[in-house]
Formats: sequence, C-alpha cells, structure tokens
Amino acid sequence: MDSSRLLGRAPEKLSLEERKRLTGKWIALEIYTPVALPLRRIEAVGASVADCITELSRRELDPRDFEFIRMA
Repeated sequence: MDSSRLLGRAPEKLSLEERKRLTGKWIALEIYTPVALPLRRIEAVGASVADCITELSRRELDPRDFEFIRMA
C-alpha cells in the first residue's frame, strides 16, 4: 500500500480495506493542545515509531508535536 495516499486523511474516514492494510503499523497524529486544535489527520505511517519520526523530520515537522498510535 502506498502510505502517501493516506497522509492528510482522518483515520476514522479510512475504508475497511485501508484499515486492514494498516493493521500493526504506526500512524502519527498532531497533538491537541489549548493553543493548537489541529484536524485529526494522518501525518506519517510507518512500521515503527522511529519510521514515523523519520518521515515527519523529512517533511520538516517536529515529532514532539505528534502522538503515535498503533493501528489495530
């Protein structure tokens, strides 16, 4: 699966097939704070948190601003 097709999409809007393909993978979502209320969008997909951090860094995003969730 080309994970770049999932970037910018809301996890709850993924199709069943897309969710199945993401099982066991990690996604990065921007953290909600009182100052920042980002839309809940996938910003990185990887086999590990380290892979997600690498992807975020490559896009010049600060990994400290993201939470990492393992898709079940």
